[in-house]
Amino acid sequence: MPVGTKGTVKGLTPGDLRSVGAGIVLGNTYHLYLRPGTDLVREAGGLHAFTGWHGPMLTDSGGYQVFSLAETRRISEKGVEFASVYDGSLQVFTPELTTKVQEDLGADITMVLDECPPANASREYHAESLRRTARWAERCKEAHGRWDQALFGIVQGGLYPDLREESLSRTVEIGFPGYAVGGLSVGEPREEMLESLSLTAPMLPADKPRYFMGIGDPVGILEVIALGVDMFDCVLPTRLARHGAAMTARGRINLRNAKHRRDLGPLDPECSCEACTGYSRAYLAHLVREDELLGHRLLTLHNVRFTVELCRRAREEILVGGFEEWSRAWMTRYTST
Repeated sequence: MPVGTKGTVKGLTPGDLRSVGAGIVLGNTYHLYLRPGTDLVREAGGLHAFTGWHGPMLTDSGGYQVFSLAETRRISEKGVEFASVYDGSLQVFTPELTTKVQEDLGADITMVLDECPPANASREYHAESLRRTARWAERCKEAHGRWDQALFGIVQGGLYPDLREESLSRTVEIGFPGYAVGGLSVGEPREEMLESLSLTAPMLPADKPRYFMGIGDPVGILEVIALGVDMFDCVLPTRLARHGAAMTARGRINLRNAKHRRDLGPLDPECSCEACTGYSRAYLAHLVREDELLGHRLLTLHNVRFTVELCRRAREEILVGGFEEWSRAWMTRYTST
């Protein structure tokens, strides 16, 4: 799911997203609440009308900011106090407020307010946090009133199997139409992340979507799909593009490297996006070196298409029973070049 933090996937229009096969876009509740403000978005007819993206949308609850803005926030049973990243003003996010804000934004999938502790937090803190997150989830569900929105629960518990199981049990008992695995991909070793996910994902209801929050590298995507994840998001494809890097099945290409300056071949001969069929690698490298906006846009278009296409192919292989063999071969090729 491409990430459009402030109501836009950086550099791309809704038409661009449709052209590369994107099916859903994310928005960030914290940022949209502060700017441009919920009232304006609601007046415009919701995020779909305001942004021009008329496909499905998902908004987070602001829970990730509990993690990323740790130096400026305070957590209590009531909710989370933040200092605004824009003007320093005090903002208080409660489960009831974040639910109402997401209802006003009008996303199709919304998230409960949760706390995402850092990977190195103590076991005691993880236990306290997951129980508070479960209580917040109950309050979010009670406050949620839109029948046309799917409110997802979030499982926490860090890398502790028994705490993961407790959080999962509490969250599933509340009952949601979908479940997210949170609190991973926040600094822990990849092997430990996958081990924790391998224990968590199979215990989630098989008939409900499973959402892994925050993974976007190609190998990681295939690894979490193999463990039963259906949905995932990450800013990596767009962030890499802004730093001059392209994702390909033969590895990552850094267009700032001197070897690309006179390469008149395509960026990725296996890709049919606008960047790969309309321009040479040398021209794209020139745009990147000169920090031209067109370069950012074209690389973003390519990276989003690459990620969407990888997921489409994975889905095809699952349907014909060939995912395991195909993904193993794909990852071997990717990591050996």
